[in-house]
Amino acid sequence: MARPRAFDEGEVLDAAIDCFWQRGLGATSVRDLAAEMGINGPSLYNAFGDKHGLFAQALERYAERSMRLTIRQLESEYPPKEAIGAFLQRLVERSVTDPDRRGCLIVNSALEVSPHDPELRRVIASYLDEIEAFFRRCLERGQGDGTITENVDTGDTARLLLGVVLGIRVAARTRPERALLEGMVRPALTLLDHPAQRRRKDKS
Repeated sequence: MARPRAFDEGEVLDAAIDCFWQRGLGATSVRDLAAEMGINGPSLYNAFGDKHGLFAQALERYAERSMRLTIRQLESEYPPKEAIGAFLQRLVERSVTDPDRRGCLIVNSALEVSPHDPELRRVIASYLDEIEAFFRRCLERGQGDGTITENVDTGDTARLLLGVVLGIRVAARTRPERALLEGMVRPALTLLDHPAQRRRKDKS
C-alpha cells in the first residue's frame, strides 16, 4: 500500500511556482526547489517526477488559478466587449503594481523555454491558444449583440489582442509604466468600436 503524502500538494506546488517564477526553469535547481517547497529531494521525485515534470505541473496550476479563473469570471460577469477591456486592464494593473517585475510565468516561459524544449513549447502554446480563444469568443458574441463592429475579422483581431497581452507583459518587465501600457491597450480596443463611436472619440 502506498504511504500517504506528508505534505499538501497544492501548497508545495505553489512554492514551486514561486521558485520557478523568481529564477526561471534553467536557473532553478532541484536543491532550490526542495528548499522552497519544504520537502526533500526523494519526496520531490516520488511526487512530481523530475524538474521538467514539476515545471509542467507548476505551469498548469498557475494557468488554472490565474488565467482560466480570470477568463471564467470575466465571461460570466461582463458583456463581451467589456470582458476584453477588463482582461487587458487587469494585466496593466498587475504589471504596474508588481514591485519585483516578475511578469507572467507563462509569457516568461514562452521566452525562456519554448525555443529549446518542444514538449513544453506545445504546453505553453496551448495556454496562449486559450487566451486567443477567449478573445475570439468575446468578439463573436460582441458582434452578435451589436456592441462590436462587424468590420473586424474575429480571428485576426483575437490574435492581435493576444499580441497586446504579450507586449504588455514583456514591456512591463523593463518599463512598468501605466502610460506606456495603457497606450498599448487603447488603440486595440478602439478597433472594436463602430465607426461612429470612433469618430466621437476622435473629436473628444
